[in-house]
Amino acid sequence: MSVPEGRNKVFEFPIILGTAGHIDHGKTTLIKALTGVDCDRLAEEKKRGITIELGFAPLVLPDGRTVSVVDVPGHEKFIRQMVAGAAGIDAVIFVVAADEGVKAQTKEHLEILQLLGVKEGIVVVTKSDLVDEELLELALEEIKDEIRGTFLEGKPILCVSAISGKGLDALLKEIQALLDRVKPKSTEGAFFLPIDRAFQIKGVGTVVTGTAYRGTVDKNTQLEVLPLGREALVKSIQVHERSVPKAIAGQRVAIGLSGVSVDDLSRGDVLCEKEIFLPTRCLDVSLELLPSNKTPLRHWQRVRLHTGTSDVIARVSFLDRTSLSPGERCYAQLLTEEEIVATERQPFIIRFYSPLRTIGGGKVLYPYGEKPRGKKGRSEYIHFLSKIDSCTLPSELLLLHLKKNKWSTVRNLSIKLQQKHDYTKNLIDVLAKEKRLIALDAPDIEVLDIEVYEGLKDEIVRILKEYHEMEPESNGLPYELLFQRTSLRFPLRAARKITDKLIEEGILKETSGKVSIVDFEPVKEGKINELGAQIMEFCAKQGVNMATIEEIKKIFKDSQVDRALSMLKDTNKIFIASGGYVVDVNTLRKVINLLDGLGDITVGSVRDATGSSRKYILPLLELLDSLGITRRVQDKRILKRRDLP
Repeated sequence: MSVPEGRNKVFEFPIILGTAGHIDHGKTTLIKALTGVDCDRLAEEKKRGITIELGFAPLVLPDGRTVSVVDVPGHEKFIRQMVAGAAGIDAVIFVVAADEGVKAQTKEHLEILQLLGVKEGIVVVTKSDLVDEELLELALEEIKDEIRGTFLEGKPILCVSAISGKGLDALLKEIQALLDRVKPKSTEGAFFLPIDRAFQIKGVGTVVTGTAYRGTVDKNTQLEVLPLGREALVKSIQVHERSVPKAIAGQRVAIGLSGVSVDDLSRGDVLCEKEIFLPTRCLDVSLELLPSNKTPLRHWQRVRLHTGTSDVIARVSFLDRTSLSPGERCYAQLLTEEEIVATERQPFIIRFYSPLRTIGGGKVLYPYGEKPRGKKGRSEYIHFLSKIDSCTLPSELLLLHLKKNKWSTVRNLSIKLQQKHDYTKNLIDVLAKEKRLIALDAPDIEVLDIEVYEGLKDEIVRILKEYHEMEPESNGLPYELLFQRTSLRFPLRAARKITDKLIEEGILKETSGKVSIVDFEPVKEGKINELGAQIMEFCAKQGVNMATIEEIKKIFKDSQVDRALSMLKDTNKIFIASGGYVVDVNTLRKVINLLDGLGDITVGSVRDATGSSRKYILPLLELLDSLGITRRVQDKRILKRRDLP
């Protein structure tokens, strides 16, 4: 094996390579041959000759790139540790021993890697010097059959011997080519590191290690440990035992912390950016059940959930079914028995609670799930998750969350997107310029869905139009009262900002602290009373030859006639008879006095006494009946009262 020349050319390449394979197939020995590091660091591992915990080593390639290699346990009892290591890898060295071929954990590790979404790798056949050509060919055929239909199909298969060094140079070249195919993790966004180890070092204090999933971290940065909820200051950073000022996503990192004790920490905790991530007990997921599983997965079944370095018990909650058959995929929720922290798109594995066996996995779509209610609610929630699943741009994801919640703040959207506040604010500014959302300068609500805003605009105009008809003399409504009448409730500062925006758009105007439609002009004070007096005078002249409401509107030709008629009716100055005839109170009193001196009260006698016609007298007498002044007995009426109620 060639030794890299010129150490000054060595540089960190933020890619994590993992090993996977059955116990005792030579993973740890292979890593030691490639890196010079023995990943079996525990005394028990040395004694038993197997890897129990995760091991890590830097691999310096011939071209100078240095990558981290993760050695995971192959024993079935330590699948939990294997998943914790595999969850952060970018590519895999998949190990199969030539003398044993494909075994139980070979299959399970491959299924786990598939479920975790690993896309790149190399198959390495170890101990190839221990078998003859015929057995080696049989092993290769078995391996090709096993990887058919998986991400490893068509990938390089190399035969090596870690003891003799056979094939190691070729393997290093293939690893270099592999790195060229792998897309590094994004260094943008909020820093996120699942903790896999925590220990104390004299003179340093608390140290945690893990694979950085996202973002970057600098010395003297204040981070947060979740779900513990404790702030911690970054005092030192090491990558491959070298002190560095900064670490980035895709690197194995050791971070010295102050403000938190080793006794407070455990595997499954996360070291992350402050005020971005939250602990959760409900994960919205895309879930796949392995075809090799023999029984369906039932709704509310208890499973063991592995994601990041977390290992917790959870219940599976289906949204559109009672069970999931082997080989099927669906959207579901995982309800954990203790709080965990996860990122969107984070892969996970589920195993049967007892006996422990890998049965499925998938990816987290949204870490902060909400339990939908009813059949319609579940259907809408599935549609929401399908939209998240297909989102490829942060801007589309932001708009999707905004549409679901109608409005939000930069802080809340940053949590939903798991992005830094500045990033979210810049995204909002771009979308606002494209008129895809409404941005406000209010601390309690800063962003509105565009459709919600347009609907609110229409509702406000309708509310004000109705108010202007009822109160034509008023300048309008104070904005606080206006927003109390809308179907959506807004904080006062947001209501003020929305009002200002509608004024800026020329939809509304504000006069003496009251808001109105922009083209509304209040009726001058007293006009309704003046118009009412004119209508009363007109009705008095008409007497019993009453005019209808429609005739009065045509005569006065004023937009406030309805308002004036309503005011007169409410104050009992006019009465409305059948057919829409309007009679004033004084005329009605005169008719009552006339009836008091009349003998028989009939339509004909009243008609003759008033000199009017049956057209007016009949509705007039029916009005008196309805008011309790008269009572009809066959063709005659009896006067019961001599005054209006």
